[in-house]
Amino acid sequence: MRIDVLSLFPEALEPFFEASIIGRARQSGIARIHCTDIRGFAGNRHQKVDDRPFGGGPGMVMMCSPVFDAVANVESEDPVPATRILLTPQGERLTQRVARELACLPRLLIICGHYEGFDERIRLGLAPREISIGDYVLSGGEAAAMVLVDAVVRLLPGAVGDEESIEDESFSRGLLEYPQYTRPRTFRGMEVPEVLISGDHARIEEWRRSESARRTRERRPDLLEEKGQTQDTD
Repeated sequence: MRIDVLSLFPEALEPFFEASIIGRARQSGIARIHCTDIRGFAGNRHQKVDDRPFGGGPGMVMMCSPVFDAVANVESEDPVPATRILLTPQGERLTQRVARELACLPRLLIICGHYEGFDERIRLGLAPREISIGDYVLSGGEAAAMVLVDAVVRLLPGAVGDEESIEDESFSRGLLEYPQYTRPRTFRGMEVPEVLISGDHARIEEWRRSESARRTRERRPDLLEEKGQTQDTD
């Protein structure tokens, strides 16, 4: 998969994309990630990419031309069509389902905003898929791009060493993950549940399913409602 990230601050993205699972996926060629500075397409001596909003109001708005030119230039670098993504709090919520959909695509082009937002004609003219990572406002789209890329890349075949672990994680099956334990068996008076050291794999699996349902019911009952599982599953 090729992932292009267009940003005013690509230097904030690169260290994250070089580390951990994303870094290994990048080195092995599983994910080809390219960061592009939108300021390079400003077309003016001061690399100005924003201006005051028509109609007045606080803050500055990202201008159309640098974004359109950056998108056109980056898309021309590879014949594979890119799925454009605009990171905005007004977009659809990023979920594991959305991450899976994006992980099946050959190329993503992610546009990070800044300031008070984008000129509306960027959304209208580029027709991107709009995605939000949550109901809050960030200073820019860079942090959201890191979240999105992480969620997608780890789903690519070969990115995670133990691919079965992906299916057991929170949200993969519409539920929160069950509690996990490792050595030592006792820590500050807290014991590992007996079932997990019983060696009875059927009991362990049943305990994990039960704990996953219980934790979801207590912490995120909305997930059960989405699945139509409001009944007690213990």
